[in-house]
This record gives sequence, structure tokens and C-alpha cells, in this order.
Amino acid sequence: MALRRDSYYIAKIKEGDPGAYAVLVDKYKKMAFNVALQLMGNREDAEEVAQDAFLKAYQALDAYKGDAKFSTWVYRIIYNTAISRLRKKTLDVSSIDEDYSASVNIKSTQSALQELRSDERKKYLAKALQQMNAEDRTLLTLFYLEENSVDEVCEITGLSQSNVKVKLHRARKKLYSQLETILRGELKTIL
Repeated sequence: MALRRDSYYIAKIKEGDPGAYAVLVDKYKKMAFNVALQLMGNREDAEEVAQDAFLKAYQALDAYKGDAKFSTWVYRIIYNTAISRLRKKTLDVSSIDEDYSASVNIKSTQSALQELRSDERKKYLAKALQQMNAEDRTLLTLFYLEENSVDEVCEITGLSQSNVKVKLHRARKKLYSQLETILRGELKTIL
């Protein structure tokens, strides 16, 4: 059976067929978990956030007007659910304006990464992402890994377009810095 457009299933749900929601959950559950994991930092919390977000999305489905893609709307709910949970967990705020650019050598880090096999790259990227704060991790994941446009990231996060671009730029610099540190450490253990 071929999957139909999201709007078909949404219409079925609104007509009283709650079983159609299972198709949408199945279609977006991996994406939801990945976004929640990037924000929360551990599997258990990510699973809870994803489940809560899907429940909230189902309960608010009448409010979904179709102005944005359904996936973008769900991303926004996941993002807000995770941020709310993080705010409850901790009030520890780190500065976004820390300057990492002095020690970042982007060109050498990129060339070192290009030489690594794909699975090794994924391992190092995952390790570097885990060392970043939740907001940076999420922005990088939404834009690069989940391939959302800047406009979609704006809708999901509620940030302005210029703010998303600036934060993505800073997050990329931080990611390169993390990768450089990790790769330097790996090189020392090899030699």
C-alpha cells in the first residue's frame, strides 16, 4: 500500500478515524525521536518528549490549518515540548556569544574529516554534537541532518530568519572546533 499525502490522513482523523493517526506517527516517529534526542541528550527523555509531542499534536490537530507542512508543524511541537522540559529540568544557561573562532581551523578540520570513512565521520560528528548545547545541536540537526530550510527552522523554533542564520553560523563554528579537538585527541592516541 502506497503512502498518501499527510493531508489525506489528517482529513480521515478529522472525520473520526483515529487509526489514521498511526500512519502519521509511523511516518514521523524516527524524525521526532532524532530531534528530541538532539535536544534532550538521552534516549529516555527523548522518547518521552516524542510521545508527549505526538499526543499534543493529536489533541491539537483541529488547530492545524495546513499553512505549513505537517512535518514542520510536528517539529515545532516537538521542539517546544523539549524546550519546556529542559527549562523545568535546569535553569543553567550558557552564553551563546562565546567566541570559539580563535582556535578554529575549519579548512584543516574539513580536510581531515574528508579522509575518514563515512561511518567514522558519523561517529565523530555524533560525538561532537553531543558535546554542544541543546540549541546548537538542534539547529544543526534540523538544518543539516533533517534538511529543513531556514524558513522551516524559523517556523519550528520561533526564531527570526536572521537569528537562525547567525545561530547556525555560530553553531557550525562550534561544531568545527569540537571536531578539531576530538580529531586532535584521536591523532595523539594513534601516534
